Amino acid sequence: MATKRQRRRRDKERRHEYEYVYVDSEGREVEVEEGELPTGASNGKTPSPKAVKTGSGRTVEPPTWRRTLRRAAIFAPLIFLVLYLMRSKDATTAQVAFNTLVLMAFFVPFSYFMDSLMYRMAVKRGGKARQPTKADPRK
Repeated sequence: MATKRQRRRRDKERRHEYEYVYVDSEGREVEVEEGELPTGASNGKTPSPKAVKTGSGRTVEPPTWRRTLRRAAIFAPLIFLVLYLMRSKDATTAQVAFNTLVLMAFFVPFSYFMDSLMYRMAVKRGGKARQPTKADPRK
């Protein structure tokens, strides 16, 4: 059962109208026609307005630090556990924790960089996969 907070958020999403757009190869936002709404719109989930739908049907969201930090919060305990199990006999828990922090200092920016790289590639692919329109000079 959804919490009170989740119910309020869901109700708020239903109250507001969203504008669905695709980002073409030049970086311009192109409005979506009524017939081709994103797949998430039918089940109540609303993708972000800048989301890019790839040819395979997967929606790629723009990179955010918040998502990157959530991913880091998931991986930090796993990295700590692996380092703790692989430590030498004379390494203390504090040293293992410090090593985990150092690795996370590299992981977080690298993860954000990879997200931005994936998003840029999806924008490029999404723009090339679109059918040319009448106003398109590349025809």
